[in-house]
Amino acid sequence: MEKYLWIGFIGAVLALLFAVIQRKKVMSYSEGNATMQKIAKSIREGANAYLKHQYTTVAKVFAVVFVVLLIIAFGSGGDMLSKFTPFAFLTGGIWSMLAGLVGMKIATNSNARTAQAASESLNKGLRVAFSSGSVMGFTVVGLGMLDISIWVVILRLGAGIDDPVTLGNIMVMNGMGASFMALFARVGGGIFTKAADVGADLVGKVEAGIPEDDPRNPAVIADNVGDNVGDVAGMGADLYESYVGSIISASALGVAAFSDQAFKAMAIPMVMAAIGIICSIIGTFFVRTDEQADQRTLLKALSRGTNLSAILIAIIACPLVILLLGKEHLGLYFAILAGLIAGVLIGKATEYYTSDTFKPTQDLSSKSQTGAATIIIGGLGLGMLSTAVPIIIVAICILVAYLCSGGATSTGMGLYGIALAAVGMLSTLGITLATDAYGPVADNAGGIAEMAGLAPEVRQRTDALDSLGNTTAATGKGFAIGSAALTALALMASYIEKVKEVGADVTFQDFSLMNPVVLVGLFIGACLPFVFAALTMNSVGRAAQSVVLEVRRQFREITGLMDGKADPDYARCVDLCTKASLHEMILPTIIAVVCPIVVGLILGYMGVVGMLAGATVTGFLMAIYMANAGGAWDNAKKYIEAGHFGGKGSDCHKAGVVGDTVGDPFKDTSGPAINILIKLLSMVSIVFAGLVVNFHLL
Repeated sequence: MEKYLWIGFIGAVLALLFAVIQRKKVMSYSEGNATMQKIAKSIREGANAYLKHQYTTVAKVFAVVFVVLLIIAFGSGGDMLSKFTPFAFLTGGIWSMLAGLVGMKIATNSNARTAQAASESLNKGLRVAFSSGSVMGFTVVGLGMLDISIWVVILRLGAGIDDPVTLGNIMVMNGMGASFMALFARVGGGIFTKAADVGADLVGKVEAGIPEDDPRNPAVIADNVGDNVGDVAGMGADLYESYVGSIISASALGVAAFSDQAFKAMAIPMVMAAIGIICSIIGTFFVRTDEQADQRTLLKALSRGTNLSAILIAIIACPLVILLLGKEHLGLYFAILAGLIAGVLIGKATEYYTSDTFKPTQDLSSKSQTGAATIIIGGLGLGMLSTAVPIIIVAICILVAYLCSGGATSTGMGLYGIALAAVGMLSTLGITLATDAYGPVADNAGGIAEMAGLAPEVRQRTDALDSLGNTTAATGKGFAIGSAALTALALMASYIEKVKEVGADVTFQDFSLMNPVVLVGLFIGACLPFVFAALTMNSVGRAAQSVVLEVRRQFREITGLMDGKADPDYARCVDLCTKASLHEMILPTIIAVVCPIVVGLILGYMGVVGMLAGATVTGFLMAIYMANAGGAWDNAKKYIEAGHFGGKGSDCHKAGVVGDTVGDPFKDTSGPAINILIKLLSMVSIVFAGLVVNFHLL
C-alpha cells in the first residue's frame, strides 16, 4: 500500500498549491474605493471576532470529549478504543476547523474585490468570485487528503500497524472529530447568519421599506458577517467532514470485503480522491461567460467546469480499478460511475426546483400576488415534492452500486461498492465546492455595492451573480446531502462489522423489523432529525427576535438614522448574533453525540442499527426538503426583484421577502446540519460499539 500512499500526498499538495495560486490571483484585484474598503474591513472584523468566540467555546467541549476518550482508551488498555483514537479525534476537529477558517478568510477578502470587478464587467465579477470559491474548494479537499495521508503514514509506517481493521477503526475516529467540529460550525454559523438575515429583512425591507443592504439598517453588517461565518466557514467544515467521512468509510468497508487485498481496497478511495482533485483543477479553467449573460447562461458556465471534471474522472477510474484489483472486479468501476452520475443528476434536479429560470420557482413567485401565506404554502409544497427525484436517484445508485460490485454473492462487496459510489459522488468536490462557496461572496459583493452607492448596473450584475449563487448553494447542499445518505449507509455497515469485531454474535435475523428492539430504535432514529430541526429552527427564531427588537429600537431612538444623517450601531447587532449563536449551538450538538450512546446502553447494538436506519431515511428527506424549499423561496424573491409582479417595493415583493425569511433557516441552518447529524450518529456508534456490546439493558 505504501506506494499508493504517496498519490494521496501528491493530490493534497496539488490542491493546496492551486488554492495558493488562486488566492494570489484574487488578492491582485482592487478592493475598490475607500468606502468599499471600510465596509469590507468591518465585515472581516465581525467574522474574525465571531470565529474567535466560537472556536474558544468549541475548544472547551473538545477538551472534555478528548479526556473522556483518553480515559476509555487507556483505562481499558486499548481493548475498547485504540490509544491513537483520542488523538485522531482531536486532529480531525482541528483540520475541519482550519478548512472553514481558510474559506472564511478568502471570502472576506474577496467580497469588495468582486463588487469592484463587477463594476467593470459581469464576466470579471464571476471570475473573481469563482476564484475565491476555488480557494475554499481546493483547500478543503487538499487538507482532507493531507489529513488522511498523514495518519495512514503515522499508523502504518510509524506505529507499525499492519492490521487494516485496526487502521480503519482509528481513522473513523478522525472522521468523528471532523463531524463534531462541522456540526458546531454549521449550527452556530447558521444561527448567526439567519438571525441577522431575518432581523435585517423583516424590519428593514418589510417594515421600514428601505432597500436590501441599505447602510441605514443596523443589522446589515451582521447579515454580511453571517454570510461568511455560516455559508462559508460552516459549509467548509461541513463538506470537509463529508469528504473525509466518505473516504474513511469506503476504506473501512474495503478491508471487510477484501481480506486478501485489504490494503489495495483501502487505497482505491484515496487514489480516486487524488484523481478527482486533478480533474477538478482542469475543470476550473473552463468557467467563463459573456457580458450579457442571463442566469441560464451563468449556470451553463459553472456546469461546464463541473461536467468536464466528472467526465474526466469517469474515464480515468476504469483503468484505476483494473490496475489495483484486476479485471474481475471491474464492477466496482460501475459503482463509482453510479455515484458520479447520481451526484450530477441530484445537482440538476436541485437546479430545476430552485433556479428562477425554471417553472417551479417562477410559479412560486406568482403566488406572492395573493400574499405571504400563499407563497409560504407554495414553498412548503415545492420542497416536499422536490424530495421525490433525489430519493429515486439515490435508490437507483445504491442498487446499481450494490449489484455491480458483487452484492448478489457477497454482502461485503456490495456494501463496499455503495461506499465507493459515495467517493465517486464527492470526487468532484474541489470544483463543486468552488461553485458553492462562490455564492456568499457574490451576496456580500451586492451588499457592498449597495452600501457604497455604486452605479445601478453594478448592483444588477451582483444581483445576477447572487441569484446564481443561491442556485449553486442549493445544488451544493443537495450534493452534500446525497453523499451523506450514501456515506451514512456505508458507516452503518461499518458499525455492524465493528460490532462483530468486538465479540457480538450477529445474524441477519437480528435486524428484522419483526424484532421489537430494532423497531423501537427505528422510531427513535426517525424522530431525531425532526427534533434536531426543531431545536435549530427555534434557536434561529429566538436569536432573530432579539435582532428585530434591536433594529426597531435603533430606528426609533437614533435621531436622523432614517434620513441618513446618523450612523446605526452595527456592532450591537453583531454582538447579539454572536452571543445567541454560541449559546444556542450547544444543545443540538450534544444531542447528536449522546443519543447513540444512550440508545445503545438501553437497547443494545440492534436498537442502534434501527436508530441509524431511521435517522438516515428521514434525515435525507428532511434535509432535501428544507434546502430546496429555502432555495426556491430565496430565488422567488430575486425573480420579483428583477421586475416581475411589480418588482422591488411592491406588495408582491414584501410577500416574497416574508417567504424568503421563512426559508432562510430552512436552507442555511437546519437542512445542512441534518446531513452532518446522520453521519455523526454513525461515527459515534462505531466508536462506542465496544461499550454498547458489553454493557446494555436489553
